[in-house]
Amino acid sequence: MKIEGGIKTVQGLTGGGENRPKPQPGAGTQKGGEAKVELSSLSASLAKAEATIASTPAVDRSRVDEIRAAISEGRFKVDAGKIADGLIDSVRQMLGDQRPR
Repeated sequence: MKIEGGIKTVQGLTGGGENRPKPQPGAGTQKGGEAKVELSSLSASLAKAEATIASTPAVDRSRVDEIRAAISEGRFKVDAGKIADGLIDSVRQMLGDQRPR
């Protein structure tokens, strides 16, 4: 099978920029060529939340030390039924998340 001719473009779908709006002179700038950016209070709150999360340790060191001491002293008890229930719930959730294709 032979394809005749070159690639034809559809108007409005080309990457050449023929249909892009032309920028207006001076649009988006102030005197001196400096742009002014204003952030909303929501972005400031988001930045504060990100800083709080970044400074929070991923591991609760005191809880780890408590469990470590309980294991070494023989006080740590494993509830096999609770672990099994958690595994079954996890599998159910994973199977529920799968969508038929």
